[in-house]
Amino acid sequence: MIIGLCTIELRLNWSNSLKDKRREIKSLINRVKAKFNVSIAETAAHDEWRRAVLGFAAVSCERRHIDSTMTEVISFIEQNTEAEMVSCKSEII
Repeated sequence: MIIGLCTIELRLNWSNSLKDKRREIKSLINRVKAKFNVSIAETAAHDEWRRAVLGFAAVSCERRHIDSTMTEVISFIEQNTEAEMVSCKSEII
């Protein structure tokens, strides 16, 4: 079993409240869950309205599949939100 883990930090410069942030992040999380077979959640910065940290994980028997999935999810997040990606850290166990 191979596990891929990724943490993505986003900056939401346009957000004026926690309500704005949560609406955007919840929508993004739901779209990722619908398109990919990964577990994803907001993992930090819950009370900061211009910053979000998302974590996702994928499990497979093949490293190639994990690499592909993680690349696709990261690309999808970059293309489907107005938030700026500040950092992205991934590892495969």
